[in-house]
Amino acid sequence: MSAADEESVFDRYRADIDRPMRRLFGTYGSDRRGWFVVGVLANLVAQFASLVPPVVLGAAIDGVFGVGQFRLPLVPPEWLPRTQAAAFEFSLVAIGGAFAVTALATWVYGVAANEFAHGVMHEVRVDCFEKLSGLDMSFFDDKQTGEVLSILSSDTENLELFLDDALVSSVRLGTLLLGIAVVLFLEQPYLAVVTLVAVPVMVLFTAWFMRAAEPRYAARRSSVANLNTRIENAVAGVELTKATASEPYETDRVRGASRRLFEDTMHMLRLSYFYRPGMELLAGLSFALTFGVGGYWLLVGPPVAGADPLQVGTFVTFLLLTQRFVSPLAEVSEIVDRYENAKVSSERVFGLMDIPPTVTDTEDAVELTDVEGHVAYEDVTFAYPEGPGDADAADTERGGRDATADGGTDEGPVLEDVNFEAEPGETVALVGPTGAGKSTLAKLLLRLYDTTEGAVRVDGHDVREVTRDSLRDAVGYVGQDAVLFDGSIAENVRYGRFEADTDAVRKACRAAEAHDFITDLPAGYDTRVGERGVKLSGGQRQRIAIARAMLRDPAVLILDEATSAVDTATEARIQRSLDRLSEDRTTLAIAHRLSTVTDADQILVIEDGRVVERGTHAALKDDGGLYAALWAAQAGEGVVDELVDRADIDDRGTPP
Repeated sequence: MSAADEESVFDRYRADIDRPMRRLFGTYGSDRRGWFVVGVLANLVAQFASLVPPVVLGAAIDGVFGVGQFRLPLVPPEWLPRTQAAAFEFSLVAIGGAFAVTALATWVYGVAANEFAHGVMHEVRVDCFEKLSGLDMSFFDDKQTGEVLSILSSDTENLELFLDDALVSSVRLGTLLLGIAVVLFLEQPYLAVVTLVAVPVMVLFTAWFMRAAEPRYAARRSSVANLNTRIENAVAGVELTKATASEPYETDRVRGASRRLFEDTMHMLRLSYFYRPGMELLAGLSFALTFGVGGYWLLVGPPVAGADPLQVGTFVTFLLLTQRFVSPLAEVSEIVDRYENAKVSSERVFGLMDIPPTVTDTEDAVELTDVEGHVAYEDVTFAYPEGPGDADAADTERGGRDATADGGTDEGPVLEDVNFEAEPGETVALVGPTGAGKSTLAKLLLRLYDTTEGAVRVDGHDVREVTRDSLRDAVGYVGQDAVLFDGSIAENVRYGRFEADTDAVRKACRAAEAHDFITDLPAGYDTRVGERGVKLSGGQRQRIAIARAMLRDPAVLILDEATSAVDTATEARIQRSLDRLSEDRTTLAIAHRLSTVTDADQILVIEDGRVVERGTHAALKDDGGLYAALWAAQAGEGVVDELVDRADIDDRGTPP
């Protein structure tokens, strides 16, 4: 099954979104209602003022240049000039003034409408990102990166286009049709009926189009998100792609996603291209019908008994006003396009907004202060929460066991009945085969996930009963992959301690053995590291991450295989800085190389989510169990057959 065919995490909540456009205006438009009202009023003034010139021109043709009386709808005759010269001057001033009012009101309308539209979209973007930042790690385990980027970029852009363009056009069109209908009925009711007879047909045609178009727009938006995800993944993994000569394979996958987008787009456009000419045809028929009936009226006489004679000026006014709404009516298809795109996009936006976080602060959560660093895991059991998407999302940590589509496993929890304590200042090492649950134990301490059963405590406080900010302020983390943002080295070291001064940054970098290589760079601490730190080596990135942790000065430290991705010489330098960092702190060290944790106060051997051995390096080595087998394999010592059988290494594959 392709990624596009699977239900994304957003789809579950999109299905429950009712009247998304109304919700958009209710949630984000209420605070900017003033701009919207000003824009609508200015638009009304502009549209009605734009109707004045053709009406005055028709009156002038009959009353100034013809033999009829100079008259205007809704204007008492005694207010109008009686001589041809005065009527001409009045017409000139009225037409010029109408254009000036139209221009001024249009400017006011444009400013107000854009303040409303762009202000709403600014709030939508910020709220989407804030919501995204507050979601649980289980959401990101589903790897919906392209979907997220699509919401933050394409979907918000669609909403902006609707609010800034289509909404403007729809208000203008509605106002214009209303104004034209009023003027035409005041001028000649019978001919007005002829002119406007196509409008109900257009309304019905538009309603049919909107019903038929909605699922096609939804399918296209899904294809856009799928293509974004495919491209984002391909770019992120370009090194592996090149190293394995897999460019044709990735190109084929992008080609397939792009082909689906092409097909969904054409499926949508075929309907749209049927609708647009249809609207133009109906609008054109309205103009032709007006011209035909009006011309017959002038040449032969009223086609309806009791109707007044039609004046040439009135006929010209009808033709001009009919032409005024022919083009806007033909633009209805564009308005519908924008609306349908915005409707689907708003569903996706609120689908994101409605995803409930599960790791939240309780109402009575307390601040974790004066942390000594006593850490305890009490009967901890954990299974990954359900979530749609890629079944392999957390497969590495789940030990490669069979994963169900909802993100759980067929074989039970990832961790089960884990118990251990770390006294303040102690180092507890977690070792074991890949996927045994080591990193998950660390994530529970940071409360990136909540335990399914049992509790994780810091200084006796259940981490679920303290605020997340205070907990994460007390716990430092250095992982295998040093995360750096595009910016200067100093900015990356300060991340999480943004107020730190230059001296504190330099002190942390010296302790992390990073100062020397930083000062050797042309721009020193102001050197930009590039996206994800690509301009630095792996060892340099890791030492900056260690400096960042040192600057935060946490009471509890997590080292998640912090030296596994570097060479031996770099590892030695990093290990020295890690020793300084962990000094006098409670440390949980997840070890890839067992040689880095031989001095740990306690070593826990994790297998299939359980603690199967515990003790010091010397004691575990002498016990001849799994740890001894792992140590022997890494140290290059001969492993006797009975030790291999006992540790069952051959069933688990190569030790880490």
